[in-house]
Amino acid sequence: MGNRQIVKVLTLDDFDLKGKTVFLRVDMNCPIDPNTLEISGTRRIEEAIETLDSLKEAKVVIGSHQGRVGNNEYIGMDKHAKVLEKLIGRKIKYVEDTIGEAAQNAIKNLQEGDILLLDNLRLCAEENYEFTPENAAKTIMVTRLSKLFDLCVLDSFPSAHRSHPSIVGFAQVLPACAGRIVEREVRNLDEIMTVAKAPHVIVLGGSKIPDRLEAIKLLIQNGRADHVLLTGLIGNVFMRAQARIKSPMGIKREEEVVAKAHSLIGEYPDVFATPVDIAIDKDGERVEMDVREMGKGDKIYDLGPKTVEYYSKLIAGAGTVFISGPAGYFEKENFSYGTNALLNAVANSMATTIVSGGHLTTALRQQGLVDKINHISTAGGALVLYLTGTKLPMIKALEDAAIRYKSK
Repeated sequence: MGNRQIVKVLTLDDFDLKGKTVFLRVDMNCPIDPNTLEISGTRRIEEAIETLDSLKEAKVVIGSHQGRVGNNEYIGMDKHAKVLEKLIGRKIKYVEDTIGEAAQNAIKNLQEGDILLLDNLRLCAEENYEFTPENAAKTIMVTRLSKLFDLCVLDSFPSAHRSHPSIVGFAQVLPACAGRIVEREVRNLDEIMTVAKAPHVIVLGGSKIPDRLEAIKLLIQNGRADHVLLTGLIGNVFMRAQARIKSPMGIKREEEVVAKAHSLIGEYPDVFATPVDIAIDKDGERVEMDVREMGKGDKIYDLGPKTVEYYSKLIAGAGTVFISGPAGYFEKENFSYGTNALLNAVANSMATTIVSGGHLTTALRQQGLVDKINHISTAGGALVLYLTGTKLPMIKALEDAAIRYKSK
């Protein structure tokens, strides 16, 4: 798959940045504590600092989203501004607006070296929809704000698979380049994919089911998944498809996703591994049982030891391992066993290893395993799709912008 994408895009080193007004799209979408609504993990905010340091002589306007409309992580960006200010040791201006008069005036009043963070971009309705790049450029967001910018810097790799206005629209009408995170992610991944060898073992957990099902199929078809070891909610979907979970799970579009999982198992019967034992929560206690012993109301919180042993053996024999998404409710101490055990198996394998997603990145750091992994990325779905060889909308936007810029 060595399609060496980064060579074709511009970087910050291609531009004179002094005094320029720059739109910097990052991904500061953080885990939020559901009870206090405070930010509970700051890794993605930390990641913005490297590019901000390269933009010290510019006037920087940061755009990011947080959560999805309707979920409890959908909040404003005022807390992000405070966290960033503390981490970077520079004043961060903040405006409770995205595309209105307050935002526009704040942008116009910036001085060299200033950093302004806009409010959650998804407060603007358009940012919740996918557009073609041409139509994204015609959105109110892009037409209003683009005339205030000299350059667009795209550094939100975790959302690179979305064609939202802020990700593909500004790059249509402004010179655009990759930020430091995107530049490094793509370069490292391309190097890894050039040397990646079989067997390819994919360990998938997490909760974004429809995206995952699509990606699994592409990974298998492109020879990137000899074994798919399933955990978390996606594992439950496959166990339901195998009729090993008997009662409905109450997840969105359940019949549809279970039917898709069923047809994938039928098409590739030797590829998938699903849990044999699990842990449930009984009055706050961890109770382990065989999957066949599950009762109707039992909710899976983690993997059991037999599954961990079985998966760890497959990981030990791998040439390349990719792991994305936690194995259960790992933020609850009683149920962190599966996630931590699998990360240890990955870290101690002889394979080329890629760990993906904010939750796993946090768990890796907690266990001091960071140095044992070849590539760590806070991106989840975007990274899975990238490994399938799919051209991500943000990378495509950057390539097209580079062609336009060079032909001037």
